[in-house]
Amino acid sequence: MASLYLDERAALDAIEPGARVALAGDEARHAVQVARVRVGERIAIGDGRGTIVRGAVVEAAPGLVAVEVDEVVREDEPAPALVLVQALAKGDRDEMAVQAATELGVDRIVPWAAARSVSRWQGPKAEKGRARWATIAREASKQSIRSRVPRVEPVTATAGLPALLAGARVLVLEPTATRGLAELELDRRDVALVVGPEGGIAPEEIARLEAAGAEPVRLGPGVLRTSTAGPAAIAVLSAALGRW
Repeated sequence: MASLYLDERAALDAIEPGARVALAGDEARHAVQVARVRVGERIAIGDGRGTIVRGAVVEAAPGLVAVEVDEVVREDEPAPALVLVQALAKGDRDEMAVQAATELGVDRIVPWAAARSVSRWQGPKAEKGRARWATIAREASKQSIRSRVPRVEPVTATAGLPALLAGARVLVLEPTATRGLAELELDRRDVALVVGPEGGIAPEEIARLEAAGAEPVRLGPGVLRTSTAGPAAIAVLSAALGRW
């Protein structure tokens, strides 16, 4: 089943079965010309804010796709939420982490300018980078037919993390930590996973985060790449929280 999203400014919260939902612009063109959506095909349309509608396509043109809704699914925000604090990394490794983490169910993403990050988002590049991650999260949500698209925050330095993550249980993924992630007893607080860049998290950053209440934890005996550590941890936590 194809999955599409409305424009970010639109919502489906008032839609009921029997209504007609229309897509226009780039999303409609992509549906018809790339995804080959045709009249009579059953598809899903989401608003990225908790609602997905399903139904048969009744109109399919390059500038317009219309669906007659026969099913509406509304989902509350997950609680506790899973937050990925992903260090900026060279190449596309941080983008790979964002994509996989979204498919696996992350609820919020924080681009982190870690001390050892090779990549730097400064000036106009900061918003360009955030927007790029937001697009990746949106496309990954569409692929996995998620009802909610994770929010991507502005890039944040280490000093700004404690305030941004206030109220959450902050877990720093660190291969040398004595406690394993799977050993933790979880409560109802949001969980924030802090993932370092290729060179790891600097000792002074770990100390600063610990002073603010963060807990270093390890995933297993091996050392994962920055592109896989966060998604792997989200999978472990999703199982522990009963999401899976």
